[in-house]
Amino acid sequence: MATNENKSYPEANNKSIKYLVPLDGSGMAESVIPVVESLAKSCGATVILLHVIEKKAPATVHGERHLTEEAEADRYLNSISAIFRFSGVAVENHVHANKEGDVAASIVQHAEEMNPDLVIMCTHGRGGLKGFLFGSIAQQALQKGTWPILLVPPSADGKRAAFKPARILVPLDGTHRHEPALAQAFPIANAYKAEMHLVMVIPTAARLSGEGSVPGKFMPRTMKVVLDLAEQGANDYLRQIAGECQSEGVNIVTSVLRGDAVPKVLDHAVEIAADLIVMASHGKSGLNAFLSGSTAARIAGKAARPLLLVRTSDTEKS
Repeated sequence: MATNENKSYPEANNKSIKYLVPLDGSGMAESVIPVVESLAKSCGATVILLHVIEKKAPATVHGERHLTEEAEADRYLNSISAIFRFSGVAVENHVHANKEGDVAASIVQHAEEMNPDLVIMCTHGRGGLKGFLFGSIAQQALQKGTWPILLVPPSADGKRAAFKPARILVPLDGTHRHEPALAQAFPIANAYKAEMHLVMVIPTAARLSGEGSVPGKFMPRTMKVVLDLAEQGANDYLRQIAGECQSEGVNIVTSVLRGDAVPKVLDHAVEIAADLIVMASHGKSGLNAFLSGSTAARIAGKAARPLLLVRTSDTEKS
């Protein structure tokens, strides 16, 4: 179990902050607006709205006419930017007029040029682009850049609910590689006076997979001792981090759960009524691996609440 040596977490409003928000012109994609507006006001961020003109675009996107011309895309972004200006949020518009075949790659390229602090976009929720666009952008963003990406599911009733997180769930695995999630969650918790819920999931012997499944099967008592020690170590680890965060004024709640990581994290998010999940993801594998392989990817596909993905640190400290 690693110990947490990073004792400082970034404060909000400490530098010029930029959020990149890709929009495709659909009302579904606009589900991100309340989240963007709230975060930008709380953190003093500038919002950059982006629309990429798509080559061979379908006639409609989510039942609405596709924006295929620069002028109409510009008018559309102007109408959205008025919402932010009315709230006192600085906003810029950018229409990428050259028609692109790979919209995801184009958005990632813009992110590389603009170097935002956060990319915010809708998951689109029900098939379609969910399986391609957000997965591809999220994977590419995490793989190529250092920008976290906030995925916002569309609202079930189409209404734009206000975003004011009271509880933020941060799943950890006990290693430094996943602790960048803390650095992203901390200023948000500070800005909203929200509780941070730190959680670790330790498997049961029956749910071990891979190399751990063999000793779990043939030496169940030994494995039970090993897992009980892992649970104790997880509690010690979370208490240490909680102490450091609480000394900075953020209220922390810790939980160590037993079972499968993905369902346990999702169930815990429902149980505590989490408004936001913040977690690290490696983002190094291909799209298929992103969508089906990692814990973060599987949670991204099922979480019915905003999910902030942060790239894991490249190296593990001893």
